[in-house]
Amino acid sequence: MKYCLFIISLVFFVSVKGLSQSTVDFGVKGGLNLTFIKVPEASFGDNIEVKVGYYGGLFLDVPIQTDLSIRPEVLYIGLNDFKFINAPIYLKYEAANRFDILIGPSLNYFFDFFSNKFKVRADLSISYEIITSLDIHLKYTLGFEEVTPNGLFLGLDLKL
Repeated sequence: MKYCLFIISLVFFVSVKGLSQSTVDFGVKGGLNLTFIKVPEASFGDNIEVKVGYYGGLFLDVPIQTDLSIRPEVLYIGLNDFKFINAPIYLKYEAANRFDILIGPSLNYFFDFFSNKFKVRADLSISYEIITSLDIHLKYTLGFEEVTPNGLFLGLDLKL
């Protein structure tokens, strides 16, 4: 619980600090989520079950240097009856003109799927700026524990 409060405080501090700067981007994002869940199949090994869902949320982009920034996000994810909050904290690097690479930990709170509701996962994402205020992104989330599902996200970011 103390770790969770520390991370929430850190995200809040970065957000407040970032809002005081003039070059901070704020926006909304959403899209399609594919979640891959391993299901044991007798002696045949693991069978990967794919669940299709949606996600939506907010992001903040706080510049550190010309091509480097910190990007915290808060996303609500729904997969049928399976719902959770995903809060990645990315290090964002502008690899080329209009093309970004984002990497970082992902803090997750599962509402009703696991007995241990808080999980940490790793995220890797790429983003391409279509126009000044609209990006398309692709993100892969890797669960570290056997029962933590992996996910693929495809969606849009709208800077406000």
